Amino acid sequence: MTAGGGAALATSGSTMLLHRGSHGSTIAAVQRALGITADGVYGAATRRAVMEFQREHGLIVDGIVGPQTLGALGLSSAGSGDATPGTSTGDTSSELQKIAQCESSGNPGAISPDGTYRGKYQFSRETWRELGGSGDPASAPESVQDAMAAKLLASQGPSAWPNCA
Repeated sequence: MTAGGGAALATSGSTMLLHRGSHGSTIAAVQRALGITADGVYGAATRRAVMEFQREHGLIVDGIVGPQTLGALGLSSAGSGDATPGTSTGDTSSELQKIAQCESSGNPGAISPDGTYRGKYQFSRETWRELGGSGDPASAPESVQDAMAAKLLASQGPSAWPNCA
């Protein structure tokens, strides 16, 4: 990592570390996954959102977006880090919007009539935990639900939502 006015994007081998002062399309992808304005600049608002996300997901709360935080956000740390594996960020976002509309009309607090499926993407509690979530998916911030859905989409594709695929 650099100090002062040097480059803000530090790499260690193939590990990318993003922190305050970083900028570019990878930061914009992180911001989109966090559900905040994606201006591509890692400033104070991004740091707050990253730290809140890290706290909520049991990660080390340091405000640095490294491999664990990228993974929890459902973003790849390989290559450009701009998108989940196999899709562009725009395609992923569009696909998730369709799934959310189908599953819950986009309502983050939705709960199925029998209580089994919860939140914007109608996660089961088991799937939610497997993705690294804690508590009730329907009570999680929408940005966290979006990040978990992106992670599930990246690993299983749209077939994870058989009623909407």
